[in-house]
Amino acid sequence: MASGKKVIVYNRKASHEYFLEDRYEAGLVLKGTEIKSIRKGHVQLKDAYISFTNQEAFVKEMHIPEYTFGNRFNHDETRIRKLLLHKQEILKLQQKVKLKGYTIVPISLYLEKGKAKLEIALAKGKALHDKRQSEKEKDAKREIEKALKYQY
Repeated sequence: MASGKKVIVYNRKASHEYFLEDRYEAGLVLKGTEIKSIRKGHVQLKDAYISFTNQEAFVKEMHIPEYTFGNRFNHDETRIRKLLLHKQEILKLQQKVKLKGYTIVPISLYLEKGKAKLEIALAKGKALHDKRQSEKEKDAKREIEKALKYQY
């Protein structure tokens, strides 16, 4: 890849459950064996979410399994990990989260220049009918592409 960005995991559930609005890139504070597990591709973002404490952002419920070749200093799999964001971004996100229906969810985890980065997004929850509408739009788009493919 030209950009030096290697996507490790993508949270497909987030785009299904939420309308994704503003996106941000955040660094992660990790321990030694966590980055080794991430490089092997062993990460799960399905139930992860972002919370704020004392003007600091934290990712919770992100599952990084223990490194198989680790020793007694291996990490806790679902520990709370600090996110590295600019103070202005944190304040802006905190204000948006106070609005009804908004939350912050992790979208993807990737490596860029050897550093683990988490892409997060400001998201608004979808109602059931919105999910059905999204599915209909995806199906229609797929059918159109299929028809165009076989047309030639």
